Amino acid sequence: MVVLGIDPGYAIIGYGAVRYAQNRYTVLEYGAIRTEANTPFPARLAQIYDGMRELFRVCRPDAVAVEELFFNTNTTTGIAVAEARGVILLAAEQAGVRVAEYTPSQVKQAVVGYGRAEKAQVMELTRMLLGLREVPKPDDTADALAIAICHANSAGSRLGALYRQGR
Repeated sequence: MVVLGIDPGYAIIGYGAVRYAQNRYTVLEYGAIRTEANTPFPARLAQIYDGMRELFRVCRPDAVAVEELFFNTNTTTGIAVAEARGVILLAAEQAGVRVAEYTPSQVKQAVVGYGRAEKAQVMELTRMLLGLREVPKPDDTADALAIAICHANSAGSRLGALYRQGR
């Protein structure tokens, strides 16, 4: 199974494609789609969409796992991220790839075993599970790989069975 993990944003969209087979992870691709701050927002959304379409073409994922949004205090930024996330979900739908969504605490639980783990712990365990020499940069990329691991772990569970049935 190939899972494309996505850490949504509008300036930096982290991505990581992981193959999971026989309880082993293989990193296929990772990086970030970046948009420039001085670019009109609709054009940034178009860049995100085009980047996602290219990722679906290159990685050919069986599933895409996207982090759910968490609104803290800056709702203006949150709304822009939500709009970018919508473009990401649209690209997945048009590519015919099923989408799974996970909260940050679900990702932490899946990778570290503790839903309130520190970001550094998640990043280090992600690095170790994937056999990487160092934690990928930017942080959004490491987060996307952790999201992919989360879905790969869930795919063999009851949650994964419900996901495959379209519930």
